[in-house]
This record gives sequence, structure tokens and C-alpha cells, in this order.
Amino acid sequence: MAPRTYPKPSPAELRSRLGSLEYEVTQHDATEPPFRNRFWDNHEAGLYVDIVSGEPLFSSVDKFDSGTGWPSFTKPVEGENVVDKVDISHGMRRVEVRSKHANSHLGHVFDDGPRPTRLRYCINSASLRFIPVAELEAHGYAEYRALFGDAQATAQTPVVDHDNSCAVPAPGDAPGCEATVEEAVLAGGCFWGMEEILRQVPGVIETTVGYTGGSSANPTYEQVKGGRTGHAEAIRILFDPKRVSFKQLLDEWFFKMHDPTSKDQQGNDRGSQYRSAIFVTSPKQWEVAQQAKDQAQASGLWQKPIVTQIVEAGPFTPAEDYHQKYLDKHPGGYTCHFMRG
Repeated sequence: MAPRTYPKPSPAELRSRLGSLEYEVTQHDATEPPFRNRFWDNHEAGLYVDIVSGEPLFSSVDKFDSGTGWPSFTKPVEGENVVDKVDISHGMRRVEVRSKHANSHLGHVFDDGPRPTRLRYCINSASLRFIPVAELEAHGYAEYRALFGDAQATAQTPVVDHDNSCAVPAPGDAPGCEATVEEAVLAGGCFWGMEEILRQVPGVIETTVGYTGGSSANPTYEQVKGGRTGHAEAIRILFDPKRVSFKQLLDEWFFKMHDPTSKDQQGNDRGSQYRSAIFVTSPKQWEVAQQAKDQAQASGLWQKPIVTQIVEAGPFTPAEDYHQKYLDKHPGGYTCHFMRG
């Protein structure tokens, strides 16, 4: 296919165009959390391009289920657009892959993938933009339509191959893939006030308010506010564990910014959607959350029993745009959150 140019935007434009996680991954070589990212389980037919420059990188035709929680491919759609680089960080020797034109960090390539290539490109969703087959021409990628045959923008059954160093490391070996960004999902009343405090914590990369813990898919604020869907107003926090730990977020902020002894109520807000809860993403987080809850109870800061729930994290639906960074947009707006102790 004919070579094209894909210029990298200026640093100022990148800052304005990319989300905080996208910037950290593509520009600072971060690795997003597994299983809770945009494309790890995406089975739609289409093209994956560099989120920075738009250069074509991978195709759904070559995507497979690696069991790692990150989008995985057996080969690039344009080999010259994916550049290898030796990576000796994190005490391992690996092969990093970067985009040619934008020099974006994409992920790593391993030699334990399925046939025919035996390669596994383990890629961050945050580095990618997905173009469905039906939209290729509209976005200027018409020449790639032939790759998909008669495929339409419908779900595809993926190849499954979990026999790799990230999903099933050899006994005694560390996994070949390791996230450098961790996720916390917390609920403690109206998410406006929680976000305003937590987004300013050093080490927090990105915050998103939304809904979780309910029974219906893709809830809206109008559905959740009545308390009938079972969802809680919550905040999803992506953070650098080298700068702030999950335990610190709980000890120094979560259990001090709201009243964890108040059942289904914070300030003037009442209903199960305003409950206190920690939605854990791993067994380790469950253990840490229980320790933090016990320590908060024993601290003397709270005289009544703490009622904070600790439950496994499920789907998280971002809230409507007008809720995001609400108090930053509306200084002096309603909040019942403040730091105690």
C-alpha cells in the first residue's frame, strides 16, 4: 500500500487532544491496567491506528484472545509502522514496540504467540484508536477495506491462545507483562465532591466519575438517581503506584473525605446510589481494603461502625460529560466532601 505521512502533533496539541492515561502511555511508556481497558475484549471488525498520528498499526483479522487482558495481535497490518526497541526496564529484557511516525509507546512483542507467526504483540488500548470496517472510507482508510473480505462491523470469534509468559508464566518466573498504572474504584456519596479532592492527589493520573455495582448495562444519571438500578455513584481513579499506593488513597483520602459510618447517605444525598463502597479489582486490593477499613475503625476518627462495602469491581459506565470535573467547571458548586482528621 502507498506510503503516507503521519505527522506527530505538537506537545501542546497532544496535551489537549489526549486523555491523561493516553498521554502517559504513549509519551511516558506507561502500561495500563489489564482487563479494564477499551479494546482487550473488542471483537468488532476494523483497523487499529495510532491514537497520536493515525498511522495504521493492527487489524482485527490478526487479533486474538491471549488471556493477558491487553489487546493482542499476531502481526502488524503495516510492518514498517511498528518499530522494535530493546527494553531492559523492570528487571526484564523485552522487546518494546513503538510507532514509526509518532514514536508512541505501544507495548511489547513476545515470541510465544499462536501460529502462523508465533508472535504476540501485547498492546495498550490507550495507544490505539479503533476504526470500524463500516467507517474506514469516511476516516480516510478505504485502501484497508479489502483486508476484511465480507466482514461487517459485527462481532468476530477470536482465536484463543493463553499459553504465554504473561497469562501463564513459568513456575518461579514473573509475568512478562506488568501494568505500571493501577485502578481504584471508590464510592462515597455524590461523585462531584469525591473527584474534586481525588483528582488533585499527587500520583493520580486520571479520574472519571460514573456508575457501577448495579444490575443494568449502560445506566444513565436519570436511571441511577432514583436508586432503582442498584448502581452507586463512583469514581474511577488511575494512579501511579510508585507515587501513591492504593493503601494511601484509602487511608489518607477515602476514609477521611466522607462519612463511612453513614449508610446510603452523604450530606443531603440519600439512597443506595450514595453508599460507601470500595470496588476492588484484585485479591490484593481486597486484602488492602479490608486492612484500611479495620484501621479506619480503630483510628478513633469514627465513633460509629464503618459500613463501607468491599465488593468485586464490575462494569464501570462513565457518567455524562457534564458530570466530569464538575466542580472544576462550577467552582462553589454543591459538595458534601471535606477532609477530616
